[in-house]
Amino acid sequence: QVQLAESGGGLVQAGGSLRLSCAASGRSFSSLNMGWFRQAPGKEREFVASIGRNIVYVPSVKGRFTISRDDNIVYLQMNNLKPEDTAVYFCASRPIGAFKYDVWGQGTQVTVSS
Repeated sequence: QVQLAESGGGLVQAGGSLRLSCAASGRSFSSLNMGWFRQAPGKEREFVASIGRNIVYVPSVKGRFTISRDDNIVYLQMNNLKPEDTAVYFCASRPIGAFKYDVWGQGTQVTVSS
């Protein structure tokens, strides 16, 4: 069973940067698609980026965020942060070829002040 643990959230001023990490255990990364999602207060959880056979970004973060992975850690480098990026960020995994993300981390808070 895969287990995920995020870290790296915090408070940053607009225009600043943060790097989130998601450490996975229990299964080889090579068989998993890894995704980052976020949920702002009062809003639904939304997809941010994923890495598997391809790398995909939601348009609102393209050019500012970079997803990467190294061994069993997935990173989300976030540059030029905006107040609207404020949310709890979650990493999730799904087997490559599957449709649904079925394992989720506990989330890490990112707050961007204006």
